[in-house]
Amino acid sequence: MNSMKRINRLVAASLILALSAGCSALRPKAAAQPAYYSLDSGNLEARSDATLPQTLPPTLPPTALTLIVNPPHAASGFDSQRILYVRTNHQLEYFAHSEWVDTPARMLAPLIVSAIERSGAYRAVVLTPSAAAGDLRLDSEIVRLQHEFGGQPLGQPSRVRFTLRAYLVDNSTRRVLAWREFDATESSPSEDPYGGVIAANRAVQKVLQQLAEFCAGAARQRK
Repeated sequence: MNSMKRINRLVAASLILALSAGCSALRPKAAAQPAYYSLDSGNLEARSDATLPQTLPPTLPPTALTLIVNPPHAASGFDSQRILYVRTNHQLEYFAHSEWVDTPARMLAPLIVSAIERSGAYRAVVLTPSAAAGDLRLDSEIVRLQHEFGGQPLGQPSRVRFTLRAYLVDNSTRRVLAWREFDATESSPSEDPYGGVIAANRAVQKVLQQLAEFCAGAARQRK
């Protein structure tokens, strides 16, 4: 009798274990959490003064201009928090578990203001929306920001390409005074999303430096 009880207990325990294992197999696996990355100004601030645009004297004349900066727009496909990569021409793909903390356009806006402020060419650089009035307005558009894996010679690292189109507009007449397209390409230190983020930040800093020089030159011409 005791033997039968022990056998029954063993059978019951086996059934419980089997049912638990079955439920575990049916339970959906937890989705991998995405990693979030940012564009920032740390690289530019760490550079020596020799690499930055020439600054004007600290005390600007009363006639110094105020620049209004509109938040950048982004071309179709580049207005998402998802990080883009390209293996084949004209085909955009997204990393599955890596994202920007915000859209590149929104992250870029304060970086543009900081870069132009450091040039010292304007009395003030103001990001809209703002009640401040300005002499010039800067409009910009992200044409591309992508991690490119195709098209490099065998053995060469992938690269990130960043292209920004910018327009300087006279605020009183609404006339476009100058425009330029800035483009920078940086090799990725590793063949993964993090390497692309590092390269993207380097490319953005190059373009910001060129943009600051462009805006400073326009200010000097308006004197």
